[in-house]
Amino acid sequence: MKKKDILWLYLFLFAALTDIAFILEGNDDLRFFSKPLIILGLAAYFYQITRPISSTLLAKSILGALIFSWIGDVLLLWDHLFIYGIGAFLMAHICYIIGFRIAQKAPDSLLNVNFIKSFFYNLPIYFLAAFVFYLINPNLGTLKIPVIVYIIVIVSMVTIARERYGKCNPASFWQIFIGAFLFF
Repeated sequence: MKKKDILWLYLFLFAALTDIAFILEGNDDLRFFSKPLIILGLAAYFYQITRPISSTLLAKSILGALIFSWIGDVLLLWDHLFIYGIGAFLMAHICYIIGFRIAQKAPDSLLNVNFIKSFFYNLPIYFLAAFVFYLINPNLGTLKIPVIVYIIVIVSMVTIARERYGKCNPASFWQIFIGAFLFF
């Protein structure tokens, strides 16, 4: 890692800590400056370190996910743009699904997938998703269908991240899987 590349991680760290401080102080007005910088720092860092492979679908999908996440973060700063912010995050998750699938050393073709085995491996994730939906369902109202679609996409992201087990670097697997699961 080059020293100039790590500067973007310092921007990320500074913006994240500043945003947390603004949240703790209840200063929502200043979050308009700190919150967009969080993902911006990560996206700039990712762009810098992936320049040699920037033309690949993997780099484009992850960078697309970061850009959609940034758009979602910005839109969620205004209450009346909530649904658009969630839509941006939905697109980010779809980009992550593509990236996670491509990042496997030997992704299975559709003909070689053991769907029953995969179903049972992912069953705890499905149960957790069903439980979350059960908890929030009474308060959804008109958002029921969009929430179901969003849950399906997030569950897909987590299961694709889980399917990377044994098909990529172990450290990469655990970082991606834990991150995807925590977002879920």
